[in-house]
Amino acid sequence: MISPQIIRIAIAPFGMINCHLIIGETGCILVDAGLPGSESKIGNALKKRGLTFSDIKLIVITHAHVDHAGSAARMRELSGAPILAHEGDLDYYLQKKKMTFCATGWFGRLFLKTGLILQPYVPFTPDILLKAGDVLDLACFGAAGTARHTPGHTAGSVSVQLDTGDAMVGDLLASGVLLGGLIRTGHAIRPPFEDNPKTVSEELKKMLVSGSKRFYMGHGGPLIAPEVHRHAQCLQSLTVQKNDSAAC
Repeated sequence: MISPQIIRIAIAPFGMINCHLIIGETGCILVDAGLPGSESKIGNALKKRGLTFSDIKLIVITHAHVDHAGSAARMRELSGAPILAHEGDLDYYLQKKKMTFCATGWFGRLFLKTGLILQPYVPFTPDILLKAGDVLDLACFGAAGTARHTPGHTAGSVSVQLDTGDAMVGDLLASGVLLGGLIRTGHAIRPPFEDNPKTVSEELKKMLVSGSKRFYMGHGGPLIAPEVHRHAQCLQSLTVQKNDSAAC
């Protein structure tokens, strides 16, 4: 199998909000769907590479925040591709419950006050619902790798690990100043919200041990393995508390 191509699709400028397209031999996997209304930007990225929505064979939603799941229902409608997600965030995908947010610092608290992260989106039921320790082989969708549960950012966070050493981790970590940013883009930081830093640390270390070398994220990035390891070590020293203001 030929190594897949990874395309970062900018939903907002300067890497502030990203989704990713994995282009394999027999089709594409879309990792995250961006904010509501992001389908045009995803469509343009496909068109530049001679592809259409119908080339998407799977939609992986890493977690239920609106900047990742906001256009999931619309992308399924346009592509016909199934949506993969984890049961830990199911009530939020169905819009049955409002998400709670544990801010990691002043930016998260300020961002929460804007209400942007709280906006609703079209609810959906995932077609492939991972449970507990489920791991899905992505070979049948055109990429050598797996999708699996990686909690810590939210209860139902999911990551994709490719055999090439590339990983798409949603918001397990971020980089740059604020979100994405123009400087320090190679420096890992905590995202604006994070349920459990120690769980995130454990999941990142598992991914490093299993061979992940380049980490693509929803905000900023990509990051290389040594920087991710540094960040994971830093997270180990943090305690879990509401509105934790500790910075790494």
